[in-house]
Amino acid sequence: MGTIHYRAADVNGLKVSYREAGRADAPTLLLLHGFPSAGHMFRDLIPLLADSFHLVAPDLPGFGQSDLPPRHTFENLAEIIDHFTDNIGLKRYAIYIFDYGAPVGLRIALKHPERISAIVSQNGNAYEEGLSDGWNPIRAYWENPSQANRDALRGFLKPETTISQYTHGVADATMVSPDGYSLDNFYLARPGADELQLDLFGDYKSNVALYPAFQKYFRDHKPRLLAVWGKNDPFFLPPGAEAFKRDIPGAVVRFYDTGHFALETHAAEIAAAIRDFLAT
Repeated sequence: MGTIHYRAADVNGLKVSYREAGRADAPTLLLLHGFPSAGHMFRDLIPLLADSFHLVAPDLPGFGQSDLPPRHTFENLAEIIDHFTDNIGLKRYAIYIFDYGAPVGLRIALKHPERISAIVSQNGNAYEEGLSDGWNPIRAYWENPSQANRDALRGFLKPETTISQYTHGVADATMVSPDGYSLDNFYLARPGADELQLDLFGDYKSNVALYPAFQKYFRDHKPRLLAVWGKNDPFFLPPGAEAFKRDIPGAVVRFYDTGHFALETHAAEIAAAIRDFLAT
């Protein structure tokens, strides 16, 4: 399984924690997590791929062990992770994008298309049809950023909501380790983390506004793309995965009978799909 190292990089005075495994000269896969998780969401995937790939999984700023950033926007998160890749010497790499990791990774792809060797999207959305009605309370905040609408989103930060994100759509909830959601809830309880997350809920509209730019990038550059999708995700729907084929006809789309955090139940299957995809 290889050795996993737990490191931290300084990015303009901000600590970005990350885990790293595999040979430095192997093909690199940059693993970008989503809400409300951290690099630990890849704890089962990394050992399955470390024999063949160089794997780097940072905690996004404000998540996990990384420092909270001074500005709470997706553009800022992407800028910090872009500088992070420079700081640790990544020149060309595939990106694994999940949930919040999608707009972060795709912003980097827009800026540095020559660096991206491939994309693995695990419930990482870039199309309007991929957004479910579960986004309606957040959309209300986009349209009217009142304190009342902001406070209405605090329910998304409750421990029971985190647990539901892990278990919704999973055929057998006993397959979902409590370690992941318990750690997420620990990080969500840190001072200031709630306001950071509410800021990002509000700023997610900037990601939707960039969907046309992401789609143009797909059409212009035709990156190799594998979508591995939990088909029962209550937030990002299967049509969002199928839509990749519209702009990248060679995209490979695979669905799994699970929910949002597909790696919790299907890490082995997703690892095999990644291995086959990146080997061709």
